[in-house]
Amino acid sequence: MHRATTPPKNRRDVLKTLGRVLGAGALGVVGIRLFARRAGGTVWQIDPDKCTQCGRCATACVLSPSAVKCVHAYDVCGYCELCGGYHRPKAKETDTAAENQLCPTGAIVRTYVENPYYEYRIDEARCIGCAVCVEGCASFGNGSLHLQIRHDRCVNCNACRIAEVCPADAITRIPADRPYRMKGAAHKA
Repeated sequence: MHRATTPPKNRRDVLKTLGRVLGAGALGVVGIRLFARRAGGTVWQIDPDKCTQCGRCATACVLSPSAVKCVHAYDVCGYCELCGGYHRPKAKETDTAAENQLCPTGAIVRTYVENPYYEYRIDEARCIGCAVCVEGCASFGNGSLHLQIRHDRCVNCNACRIAEVCPADAITRIPADRPYRMKGAAHKA
């Protein structure tokens, strides 16, 4: 005999049911990601040595905002007052005013260390992966800023849309047990 499901009777029952459905869905996504990594699978990643800062990572990703974020290789950074990844070219001032910043979302946070040194940190929640700062850092600085696909955000598509449109073939699958490619001393190891 088939037993019919009765609809929830009150708001509390509706919320409980909704919570269970959403919780099961979230656990399913997390479980799939963990299984792929534990099973010795592969993940998508950007080779910072091949990346041309074309800006397609921000617009081609299936996620909005993109799973691609700027990261900072601190061991390569010069901690300069005039940072090519932070300041607009020909900025009249070297302060933190928005009109002097290169990042369109203000995702780079600048903190004074001591004259003439500053620390630059990426606020990943604000970063859209546009690579404007990466290009500025590479053309004027030492290239300590680069892009990475953040695996806590990436859904690890079978066919990465960004990889399909990347003009430099900089995005490939790499072993999940080594999911990040870094610049600097960490990259050389």
